[in-house]
Amino acid sequence: MLRHTAGRAYDELVRLAERGPLRTRGARPVVRDIGWFEPREGALEVFARIGAGDRLRAMAFRLEQGRDLRWRCTAVELGGPRAHRPDAR
Repeated sequence: MLRHTAGRAYDELVRLAERGPLRTRGARPVVRDIGWFEPREGALEVFARIGAGDRLRAMAFRLEQGRDLRWRCTAVELGGPRAHRPDAR
């Protein structure tokens, strides 16, 4: 998926992949529910509820269609709100 990302979403996906936040012992992660909202033409805000054992996580991402008509992920979040980072502007 990394090759289909743009901007900060790329960095966030790399960070998530390194941490492996959906890995659990035993149960494999399963998508329980998905949904989307179209805030404007060429943009989708998508969510998924992912269960693994007794844990339930939320993943949200934004997809935007470029001039070349390819869709790219431009934002991604897992779980609750992002923790404050001192280097964030």
